[in-house]
Amino acid sequence: MRKYIFLLLSVTWMACTPKVITPEVNEEPVKEEVPAENIGPCATLSQLPASQKDATETAYVLYKDLVKQNNFEEAFPMWEKAYYTAPAANGRIKYQFDDGVKMYKHFYANTNDPNLKQSYRDSVESIYNKRIECFGDEDYVKGRLGFDLYYYMKEHSSDEEIYELFKASIDSKGEDMDYFIVNPFAKILFDKAVNGAISKEEAGKYAQLVLSAVKKGMANCVKDCDAWKIVNDYAPPRLENLEGIKGLYPCEYYVDKYFQEFLDNPKDCDAINKVFRKLKYAECAENQTEFAQVIQAKKTNCQVAPPQESVLRQAYNAYESGDYQNAVKYFEEFANSKDDIEKKAKYLFLIAKIYYGEIKNYPKARKYAQQAADIKPNWGEPYILIGKLYASSGPICGPGTGWDSQIVTWPAIDMFNKAKQIDANVATEANKWINTYKQYMPKKSDIFQRNIQEGDTFKVGCWINRNTTVRTAP
Repeated sequence: MRKYIFLLLSVTWMACTPKVITPEVNEEPVKEEVPAENIGPCATLSQLPASQKDATETAYVLYKDLVKQNNFEEAFPMWEKAYYTAPAANGRIKYQFDDGVKMYKHFYANTNDPNLKQSYRDSVESIYNKRIECFGDEDYVKGRLGFDLYYYMKEHSSDEEIYELFKASIDSKGEDMDYFIVNPFAKILFDKAVNGAISKEEAGKYAQLVLSAVKKGMANCVKDCDAWKIVNDYAPPRLENLEGIKGLYPCEYYVDKYFQEFLDNPKDCDAINKVFRKLKYAECAENQTEFAQVIQAKKTNCQVAPPQESVLRQAYNAYESGDYQNAVKYFEEFANSKDDIEKKAKYLFLIAKIYYGEIKNYPKARKYAQQAADIKPNWGEPYILIGKLYASSGPICGPGTGWDSQIVTWPAIDMFNKAKQIDANVATEANKWINTYKQYMPKKSDIFQRNIQEGDTFKVGCWINRNTTVRTAP
Protein backbone atom coordinates (compact mmCIF):
# COMPACT_ATOMS: atom_id res chain seq x y z
CA MET A 1 0.00 0.00 0.00
CA ARG A 2 2.85 2.36 0.88
CA LYS A 3 4.44 1.76 -2.53
CA TYR A 4 1.13 2.48 -4.21
CA ILE A 5 0.69 5.75 -2.35
CA PHE A 6 4.21 6.75 -3.31
CA LEU A 7 3.59 6.08 -6.97
CA LEU A 8 0.22 7.78 -6.77
CA LEU A 9 1.43 11.02 -5.28
CA SER A 10 5.16 11.47 -5.58
CA VAL A 11 5.26 11.58 -9.36
CA THR A 12 2.82 14.45 -9.18
CA TRP A 13 4.89 16.80 -7.12
CA MET A 14 8.41 17.25 -8.40
CA ALA A 15 10.93 18.48 -5.87
CA CYS A 16 11.03 22.24 -5.65
CA THR A 17 12.42 24.56 -3.04
CA PRO A 18 9.79 26.75 -1.42
CA LYS A 19 10.40 30.48 -1.57
CA VAL A 20 12.84 31.82 1.01
CA ILE A 21 11.15 34.06 3.59
CA THR A 22 14.09 35.41 5.56
CA PRO A 23 13.72 35.96 9.32
CA GLU A 24 13.98 39.55 10.52
CA VAL A 25 17.11 40.56 12.44
CA ASN A 26 16.86 43.37 15.00
CA GLU A 27 19.98 45.44 15.60
CA GLU A 28 20.72 47.77 18.49
CA PRO A 29 23.82 49.68 19.60
CA VAL A 30 26.35 47.50 21.38
CA LYS A 31 27.20 49.98 24.17
CA GLU A 32 23.80 50.11 25.88
CA GLU A 33 24.28 47.49 28.57
CA VAL A 34 21.62 45.77 30.65
CA PRO A 35 21.85 45.32 34.43
CA ALA A 36 24.10 42.46 35.51
CA GLU A 37 21.27 40.61 37.18
CA ASN A 38 19.55 40.24 33.79
CA ILE A 39 22.60 38.71 32.10
CA GLY A 40 22.70 35.02 31.17
CA PRO A 41 25.65 32.62 31.60
CA CYS A 42 27.77 34.05 28.76
CA ALA A 43 30.49 36.68 29.13
CA THR A 44 29.46 40.26 28.51
CA LEU A 45 31.40 43.46 27.94
CA SER A 46 30.67 44.68 31.44
CA GLN A 47 32.42 41.64 32.91
CA LEU A 48 35.72 42.34 31.11
CA PRO A 49 38.68 44.29 32.44
CA ALA A 50 38.61 47.88 31.20
CA SER A 51 41.39 47.50 28.62
CA GLN A 52 39.92 44.28 27.21
CA LYS A 53 36.44 45.76 27.22
CA ASP A 54 37.53 48.75 25.10
CA ALA A 55 39.30 46.53 22.58
CA THR A 56 36.35 44.13 22.35
CA GLU A 57 33.87 46.98 22.01
CA THR A 58 35.99 48.39 19.20
CA ALA A 59 36.09 44.98 17.52
CA TYR A 60 32.29 44.85 17.64
CA VAL A 61 32.00 48.25 15.96
CA LEU A 62 34.68 47.64 13.31
CA TYR A 63 33.55 44.16 12.28
CA LYS A 64 29.94 45.35 12.05
CA ASP A 65 30.84 48.13 9.61
CA LEU A 66 32.70 45.65 7.41
CA VAL A 67 29.84 43.15 7.46
CA LYS A 68 27.49 45.89 6.26
CA GLN A 69 29.85 46.28 3.29
CA ASN A 70 29.86 42.48 2.73
CA ASN A 71 33.61 42.52 3.36
CA PHE A 72 33.46 39.23 5.22
CA GLU A 73 37.10 38.17 4.91
CA GLU A 74 38.33 41.32 6.65
CA ALA A 75 35.46 41.36 9.13
CA PHE A 76 35.86 37.77 10.26
CA PRO A 77 38.96 38.06 12.50
CA MET A 78 37.45 41.04 14.30
CA TRP A 79 34.14 39.22 14.66
CA GLU A 80 35.98 36.25 16.17
CA LYS A 81 37.70 38.55 18.71
CA ALA A 82 34.40 40.19 19.67
CA TYR A 83 32.34 37.01 19.70
CA TYR A 84 34.71 34.73 21.57
CA THR A 85 35.65 37.38 24.14
CA ALA A 86 32.13 38.57 24.96
CA PRO A 87 29.56 36.45 23.11
CA ALA A 88 26.67 38.10 24.95
CA ALA A 89 27.96 41.61 24.10
CA ASN A 90 25.92 44.06 26.19
CA GLY A 91 23.54 41.37 27.42
CA ARG A 92 20.80 42.32 24.98
CA ILE A 93 21.94 42.42 21.35
CA LYS A 94 22.04 39.17 19.38
CA TYR A 95 23.16 40.26 15.94
CA GLN A 96 26.68 38.95 16.62
CA PHE A 97 25.24 35.45 16.21
CA ASP A 98 23.44 36.39 12.99
CA ASP A 99 26.58 38.00 11.62
CA GLY A 100 28.69 34.94 12.40
CA VAL A 101 26.15 32.71 10.67
CA LYS A 102 26.03 35.09 7.71
CA MET A 103 29.80 34.94 7.25
CA TYR A 104 30.01 31.16 7.58
CA LYS A 105 27.21 30.78 5.02
CA HIS A 106 29.22 33.00 2.68
CA PHE A 107 32.35 30.92 3.20
CA TYR A 108 30.35 27.73 2.68
CA ALA A 109 28.92 28.97 -0.60
CA ASN A 110 32.33 30.00 -1.90
CA THR A 111 34.33 26.83 -1.45
CA ASN A 112 34.24 23.45 -3.14
CA ASP A 113 36.22 21.75 -0.39
CA PRO A 114 33.82 19.27 1.27
CA ASN A 115 35.81 19.29 4.50
CA LEU A 116 35.67 23.06 4.74
CA LYS A 117 31.97 23.01 3.95
CA GLN A 118 31.38 20.54 6.76
CA SER A 119 33.44 22.70 9.12
CA TYR A 120 31.48 25.84 8.21
CA ARG A 121 28.20 24.02 8.62
CA ASP A 122 29.25 22.76 12.07
CA SER A 123 30.31 26.27 13.04
CA VAL A 124 26.84 27.57 12.18
CA GLU A 125 25.28 24.96 14.42
CA SER A 126 27.75 25.84 17.18
CA ILE A 127 26.83 29.53 16.96
CA TYR A 128 23.13 28.79 17.27
CA ASN A 129 23.77 26.49 20.25
CA LYS A 130 25.81 29.26 21.89
CA ARG A 131 22.96 31.67 21.30
CA ILE A 132 20.61 29.31 23.14
CA GLU A 133 23.12 29.08 25.99
CA CYS A 134 23.39 32.86 26.22
CA PHE A 135 19.83 33.98 25.63
CA GLY A 136 17.56 30.93 25.63
CA ASP A 137 14.63 31.15 23.17
CA GLU A 138 15.43 27.60 22.05
CA ASP A 139 12.27 27.08 20.00
CA TYR A 140 12.97 30.14 17.85
CA VAL A 141 16.70 29.42 17.47
CA LYS A 142 16.18 25.80 16.45
CA GLY A 143 13.81 27.03 13.77
CA ARG A 144 16.48 29.47 12.55
CA LEU A 145 19.08 26.69 12.44
CA GLY A 146 16.74 24.43 10.50
CA PHE A 147 16.00 27.29 8.10
CA ASP A 148 19.67 27.94 7.35
CA LEU A 149 20.51 24.27 6.96
CA TYR A 150 17.57 23.78 4.58
CA TYR A 151 18.18 26.74 2.30
CA TYR A 152 21.94 27.24 2.49
CA MET A 153 23.66 24.04 3.67
CA LYS A 154 21.43 21.24 2.45
CA GLU A 155 24.38 19.34 1.01
CA HIS A 156 25.66 18.65 4.52
CA SER A 157 22.32 18.39 6.34
CA SER A 158 19.72 15.65 6.12
CA ASP A 159 15.99 16.20 5.80
CA GLU A 160 15.57 14.14 8.95
CA GLU A 161 17.82 16.46 10.96
CA ILE A 162 16.10 19.58 9.61
CA TYR A 163 12.67 18.07 10.16
CA GLU A 164 13.48 17.36 13.80
CA LEU A 165 14.70 20.94 14.33
CA PHE A 166 11.53 22.37 12.81
CA LYS A 167 9.41 19.92 14.76
CA ALA A 168 11.06 20.88 18.05
CA SER A 169 10.29 24.53 17.33
CA ILE A 170 6.71 23.78 16.33
CA ASP A 171 6.10 21.51 19.32
CA SER A 172 6.93 24.47 21.55
CA LYS A 173 5.20 27.26 19.62
CA GLY A 174 2.22 25.38 18.19
CA GLU A 175 0.10 27.47 15.87
CA ASP A 176 2.21 30.49 16.82
CA MET A 177 5.12 28.97 14.87
CA ASP A 178 7.49 31.36 13.10
CA TYR A 179 6.43 32.14 9.54
CA PHE A 180 9.87 31.48 8.03
CA ILE A 181 9.85 27.77 8.87
CA VAL A 182 6.37 27.00 7.53
CA ASN A 183 7.17 26.52 3.84
CA PRO A 184 10.27 24.33 4.20
CA PHE A 185 8.61 22.31 6.95
CA ALA A 186 5.52 21.80 4.77
CA LYS A 187 7.74 20.58 1.92
CA ILE A 188 9.63 18.07 4.09
CA LEU A 189 6.43 16.98 5.85
CA PHE A 190 4.71 16.35 2.50
CA ASP A 191 7.64 14.32 1.18
CA LYS A 192 7.87 12.23 4.34
CA ALA A 193 4.14 11.54 4.32
CA VAL A 194 4.14 10.52 0.66
CA ASN A 195 7.20 8.32 1.06
CA GLY A 196 5.80 6.65 4.17
CA ALA A 197 8.74 7.88 6.27
CA ILE A 198 6.36 9.04 8.99
CA SER A 199 3.01 7.69 10.12
CA LYS A 200 -0.27 9.06 8.81
CA GLU A 201 -1.04 10.15 12.36
CA GLU A 202 2.12 12.23 12.63
CA ALA A 203 1.69 13.69 9.15
CA GLY A 204 -1.93 14.59 9.84
CA LYS A 205 -1.11 16.15 13.21
CA TYR A 206 1.55 18.48 11.88
CA ALA A 207 -0.25 19.24 8.62
CA GLN A 208 -3.28 20.44 10.55
CA LEU A 209 -1.08 22.42 12.92
CA VAL A 210 0.58 24.16 9.98
CA LEU A 211 -2.78 24.94 8.39
CA SER A 212 -4.02 26.42 11.68
CA ALA A 213 -0.85 28.49 11.98
CA VAL A 214 -1.25 29.87 8.46
CA LYS A 215 -4.87 30.74 9.11
CA LYS A 216 -3.96 32.50 12.36
CA GLY A 217 -0.97 34.25 10.80
CA MET A 218 -3.09 35.59 7.94
CA ALA A 219 -5.78 36.78 10.34
CA ASN A 220 -3.51 38.45 12.90
CA CYS A 221 -0.48 39.63 10.93
CA VAL A 222 0.71 43.21 11.29
CA LYS A 223 4.13 43.98 9.79
CA ASP A 224 4.73 40.45 8.50
CA CYS A 225 1.62 40.18 6.31
CA ASP A 226 3.60 39.92 3.07
CA ALA A 227 5.51 36.97 4.50
CA TRP A 228 2.33 35.21 5.58
CA LYS A 229 0.84 35.83 2.14
CA ILE A 230 3.79 33.95 0.57
CA VAL A 231 3.31 31.16 3.10
CA ASN A 232 -0.42 31.02 2.37
CA ASP A 233 0.24 30.70 -1.36
CA TYR A 234 2.50 27.70 -0.82
CA ALA A 235 1.86 25.60 2.28
CA PRO A 236 -1.95 25.05 2.22
CA PRO A 237 -2.11 23.95 -1.45
CA ARG A 238 0.75 21.52 -0.92
CA LEU A 239 -0.68 20.04 2.28
CA GLU A 240 -4.17 19.88 0.80
CA ASN A 241 -2.89 17.25 -1.59
CA LEU A 242 -2.19 14.93 1.32
CA GLU A 243 -5.94 14.28 1.16
CA GLY A 244 -4.90 11.68 -1.42
CA ILE A 245 -3.63 9.56 1.48
CA LYS A 246 -6.78 8.12 2.99
CA GLY A 247 -6.95 8.40 6.76
CA LEU A 248 -4.26 11.06 7.09
CA TYR A 249 -6.77 13.80 7.88
CA PRO A 250 -9.60 13.10 10.35
CA CYS A 251 -13.31 13.61 9.78
CA GLU A 252 -13.17 17.05 11.43
CA TYR A 253 -10.74 18.30 8.80
CA TYR A 254 -13.15 17.45 5.99
CA VAL A 255 -16.13 18.87 7.87
CA ASP A 256 -14.31 22.15 8.47
CA LYS A 257 -13.21 22.36 4.86
CA TYR A 258 -16.21 21.13 2.89
CA PHE A 259 -19.39 21.28 4.99
CA GLN A 260 -19.93 24.99 4.33
CA GLU A 261 -20.35 24.19 0.63
CA PHE A 262 -23.37 22.06 1.57
CA LEU A 263 -24.78 24.81 3.81
CA ASP A 264 -24.44 27.27 0.94
CA ASN A 265 -26.25 24.89 -1.46
CA PRO A 266 -28.45 22.63 0.72
CA LYS A 267 -30.62 21.39 -2.16
CA ASP A 268 -28.06 21.29 -4.95
CA CYS A 269 -27.23 17.67 -5.74
CA ASP A 270 -23.77 18.44 -7.06
CA ALA A 271 -22.87 20.10 -3.76
CA ILE A 272 -24.65 17.48 -1.68
CA ASN A 273 -22.98 14.57 -3.45
CA LYS A 274 -19.55 16.19 -3.32
CA VAL A 275 -19.72 16.82 0.43
CA PHE A 276 -21.23 13.34 0.97
CA ARG A 277 -18.30 11.74 -0.83
CA LYS A 278 -15.76 13.77 1.10
CA LEU A 279 -17.24 12.89 4.50
CA LYS A 280 -17.69 9.27 3.49
CA TYR A 281 -14.08 9.13 2.33
CA ALA A 282 -13.08 10.60 5.70
CA GLU A 283 -14.98 7.74 7.39
CA CYS A 284 -17.17 10.13 9.35
CA ALA A 285 -19.79 8.32 11.41
CA GLU A 286 -23.22 8.51 9.83
CA ASN A 287 -24.66 9.87 13.07
CA GLN A 288 -22.06 12.63 13.14
CA THR A 289 -24.08 15.88 13.15
CA GLU A 290 -22.93 17.40 9.87
CA PHE A 291 -22.75 14.11 7.99
CA ALA A 292 -26.25 13.17 9.14
CA GLN A 293 -27.57 16.40 7.61
CA VAL A 294 -25.85 15.66 4.31
CA ILE A 295 -27.16 12.09 4.27
CA GLN A 296 -30.72 13.29 4.85
CA ALA A 297 -30.42 15.94 2.14
CA LYS A 298 -29.13 13.31 -0.27
CA LYS A 299 -32.07 11.02 0.49
CA THR A 300 -34.54 13.89 0.05
CA ASN A 301 -33.14 15.57 -3.03
CA CYS A 302 -30.76 13.28 -4.88
CA GLN A 303 -32.02 9.70 -5.00
CA VAL A 304 -31.64 8.24 -8.47
CA ALA A 305 -32.16 4.79 -9.92
CA PRO A 306 -28.91 2.81 -10.02
CA PRO A 307 -27.38 2.18 -13.44
CA GLN A 308 -28.24 -1.12 -15.07
CA GLU A 309 -24.74 -2.26 -16.02
CA SER A 310 -23.23 -4.24 -13.17
CA VAL A 311 -19.68 -2.91 -13.53
CA LEU A 312 -20.99 0.63 -13.79
CA ARG A 313 -23.10 0.07 -10.69
CA GLN A 314 -19.98 -1.05 -8.83
CA ALA A 315 -18.14 2.00 -10.08
CA TYR A 316 -20.79 4.45 -8.91
CA ASN A 317 -21.19 2.65 -5.60
CA ALA A 318 -17.45 2.89 -4.99
CA TYR A 319 -17.38 6.54 -6.05
CA GLU A 320 -20.31 7.56 -3.85
CA SER A 321 -18.76 5.80 -0.88
CA GLY A 322 -15.45 7.60 -1.31
CA ASP A 323 -13.61 4.47 -2.49
CA TYR A 324 -11.97 6.33 -5.34
CA GLN A 325 -9.40 3.70 -6.27
CA ASN A 326 -12.02 1.06 -6.94
CA ALA A 327 -14.22 3.65 -8.63
CA VAL A 328 -11.41 4.36 -11.10
CA LYS A 329 -10.85 0.65 -11.62
CA TYR A 330 -14.50 -0.07 -12.42
CA PHE A 331 -15.05 3.03 -14.54
CA GLU A 332 -12.01 2.15 -16.62
CA GLU A 333 -13.19 -1.44 -16.97
CA PHE A 334 -16.57 -0.20 -18.14
CA ALA A 335 -15.05 2.35 -20.57
CA ASN A 336 -12.76 -0.25 -22.12
CA SER A 337 -15.67 -2.62 -22.66
CA LYS A 338 -17.56 -0.11 -24.83
CA ASP A 339 -17.28 0.61 -28.53
CA ASP A 340 -19.57 3.61 -28.16
CA ILE A 341 -17.21 6.60 -28.43
CA GLU A 342 -19.50 8.89 -26.40
CA LYS A 343 -19.67 6.51 -23.46
CA LYS A 344 -16.00 5.61 -23.60
CA ALA A 345 -14.96 9.27 -23.64
CA LYS A 346 -17.46 10.20 -20.92
CA TYR A 347 -16.14 7.70 -18.41
CA LEU A 348 -12.48 8.22 -19.22
CA PHE A 349 -13.08 11.91 -18.57
CA LEU A 350 -14.86 11.08 -15.33
CA ILE A 351 -11.75 9.14 -14.26
CA ALA A 352 -9.67 12.23 -15.07
CA LYS A 353 -11.89 14.35 -12.85
CA ILE A 354 -11.60 11.86 -9.99
CA TYR A 355 -7.83 11.95 -10.22
CA TYR A 356 -7.96 15.77 -10.28
CA GLY A 357 -10.51 16.51 -7.59
CA GLU A 358 -10.35 13.52 -5.27
CA ILE A 359 -7.10 11.58 -5.56
CA LYS A 360 -5.00 14.67 -6.32
CA ASN A 361 -2.81 13.03 -8.94
CA TYR A 362 -2.31 15.53 -11.74
CA PRO A 363 -0.29 13.36 -14.18
CA LYS A 364 -2.95 10.63 -14.03
CA ALA A 365 -5.71 13.22 -14.46
CA ARG A 366 -3.98 14.56 -17.59
CA LYS A 367 -3.48 11.04 -18.93
CA TYR A 368 -7.17 10.15 -18.83
CA ALA A 369 -8.34 13.58 -19.98
CA GLN A 370 -6.08 13.25 -23.01
CA GLN A 371 -7.39 9.76 -23.72
CA ALA A 372 -10.94 11.10 -23.64
CA ALA A 373 -9.99 13.94 -25.98
CA ASP A 374 -8.19 11.59 -28.38
CA ILE A 375 -11.16 9.30 -28.91
CA LYS A 376 -13.69 12.12 -29.14
CA PRO A 377 -12.29 14.84 -31.41
CA ASN A 378 -13.67 18.36 -31.19
CA TRP A 379 -14.54 17.97 -27.49
CA GLY A 380 -13.12 20.89 -25.52
CA GLU A 381 -13.86 19.90 -21.91
CA PRO A 382 -10.84 17.61 -21.49
CA TYR A 383 -8.55 20.44 -22.56
CA ILE A 384 -10.25 22.80 -20.12
CA LEU A 385 -9.43 20.31 -17.37
CA ILE A 386 -5.81 19.93 -18.50
CA GLY A 387 -5.50 23.72 -18.51
CA LYS A 388 -6.81 23.86 -14.95
CA LEU A 389 -4.32 21.17 -13.93
CA TYR A 390 -1.46 23.27 -15.27
CA ALA A 391 -2.78 26.52 -13.83
CA SER A 392 -3.18 24.89 -10.40
CA SER A 393 0.46 23.83 -10.34
CA GLY A 394 1.95 27.16 -9.30
CA PRO A 395 2.48 26.08 -5.66
CA ILE A 396 3.70 22.67 -6.83
CA CYS A 397 6.19 23.63 -9.53
CA GLY A 398 7.37 26.73 -7.68
CA PRO A 399 7.02 28.56 -4.37
CA GLY A 400 3.52 29.84 -5.14
CA THR A 401 4.78 33.18 -6.46
CA GLY A 402 7.53 34.24 -8.85
CA TRP A 403 8.91 32.82 -12.07
CA ASP A 404 8.54 29.06 -11.55
CA SER A 405 4.96 29.49 -10.40
CA GLN A 406 4.06 31.98 -13.13
CA ILE A 407 5.28 30.09 -16.18
CA VAL A 408 2.72 27.32 -15.62
CA THR A 409 0.15 29.80 -16.96
CA TRP A 410 1.65 29.47 -20.45
CA PRO A 411 0.79 25.81 -21.08
CA ALA A 412 -2.48 26.33 -19.18
CA ILE A 413 -3.56 29.08 -21.58
CA ASP A 414 -2.41 26.92 -24.50
CA MET A 415 -4.94 24.31 -23.38
CA PHE A 416 -7.74 26.83 -22.90
CA ASN A 417 -7.10 28.23 -26.36
CA LYS A 418 -7.11 24.74 -27.86
CA ALA A 419 -10.39 23.93 -26.11
CA LYS A 420 -12.24 26.89 -27.60
CA GLN A 421 -10.66 26.40 -31.03
CA ILE A 422 -12.03 22.89 -31.37
CA ASP A 423 -15.29 23.29 -29.43
CA ALA A 424 -17.39 26.44 -29.54
CA ASN A 425 -19.51 25.12 -26.67
CA VAL A 426 -16.70 25.72 -24.20
CA ALA A 427 -15.53 29.07 -25.58
CA THR A 428 -17.13 31.10 -22.79
CA GLU A 429 -15.53 29.02 -20.06
CA ALA A 430 -12.18 28.94 -21.86
CA ASN A 431 -12.17 32.73 -22.20
CA LYS A 432 -12.99 33.07 -18.51
CA TRP A 433 -9.95 31.01 -17.54
CA ILE A 434 -7.71 32.78 -20.06
CA ASN A 435 -8.68 36.18 -18.64
CA THR A 436 -8.16 34.87 -15.14
CA TYR A 437 -4.67 33.51 -15.67
CA LYS A 438 -3.11 35.82 -18.24
CA GLN A 439 -2.68 38.46 -15.54
CA TYR A 440 -0.41 36.02 -13.68
CA MET A 441 1.98 35.50 -16.58
CA PRO A 442 5.56 36.80 -16.10
CA LYS A 443 6.23 40.48 -16.74
CA LYS A 444 8.38 41.80 -19.56
CA SER A 445 11.15 42.51 -17.05
CA ASP A 446 11.05 38.88 -15.90
CA ILE A 447 11.75 37.47 -19.34
CA PHE A 448 14.28 40.20 -20.13
CA GLN A 449 16.32 39.24 -17.06
CA ARG A 450 16.49 35.68 -18.37
CA ASN A 451 17.45 36.70 -21.90
CA ILE A 452 14.14 35.41 -23.27
CA GLN A 453 11.89 37.14 -25.76
CA GLU A 454 8.15 37.02 -26.34
CA GLY A 455 7.31 34.40 -28.92
CA ASP A 456 10.25 32.17 -28.03
CA THR A 457 9.65 28.48 -27.49
CA PHE A 458 10.09 27.56 -23.85
CA LYS A 459 9.87 24.21 -22.07
CA VAL A 460 8.03 24.23 -18.74
CA GLY A 461 9.40 21.42 -16.62
CA CYS A 462 8.07 20.01 -13.36
CA TRP A 463 5.41 17.35 -13.98
CA ILE A 464 4.01 19.43 -16.90
CA ASN A 465 7.07 18.94 -19.12
CA ARG A 466 5.63 20.72 -22.16
CA ASN A 467 6.88 23.16 -24.77
CA THR A 468 5.00 26.44 -24.89
CA THR A 469 5.30 30.02 -26.12
CA VAL A 470 6.72 32.86 -24.04
CA ARG A 471 4.17 35.58 -23.29
CA THR A 472 3.95 38.42 -20.78
CA ALA A 473 1.20 39.79 -18.61
CA PRO A 474 -0.77 42.65 -20.21
